[in-house]
Amino acid sequence: MKISIGNDHAGTEYKLSIVEYLKSRKIEVTNYGTNEMNSVDYPDFIHPVSNDVEEGNADLGIIICGSGNGAAMTANKHQKVRAALCWTKEITELARQHNDANVLSIPARFTSLPQALEMVKTFLDTKFEGGRHKRRVEKIACV
Repeated sequence: MKISIGNDHAGTEYKLSIVEYLKSRKIEVTNYGTNEMNSVDYPDFIHPVSNDVEEGNADLGIIICGSGNGAAMTANKHQKVRAALCWTKEITELARQHNDANVLSIPARFTSLPQALEMVKTFLDTKFEGGRHKRRVEKIACV
């Protein structure tokens, strides 16, 4: 499995822990995020993750910013990206099961690091249910 990850300054600590977790699971990681705490512009780090997911260079993406909103809004500009802003394990599970989310957006200022790691585990381990949800997901992209 290949994961692309990106973050702004608010998500650096979370990103570093998530990358460590992913590597412990033998998952290949492409890190587009900043490793610094200095203020940066989140789109500069989110678009490369979205491009990887959209072009099939990554199976899934993980993006992190302060509220998760800017990152999710940026990612969702890409037609083949379905970024879900999640703040609990349960929302993450539903985003995968019902919406076939392929990018997880984490709000670092509104979740604890243990919560974020639990969401990442859930995101990776939960499969899309298909069925009635497939029809709905196929209607998301604008053509």
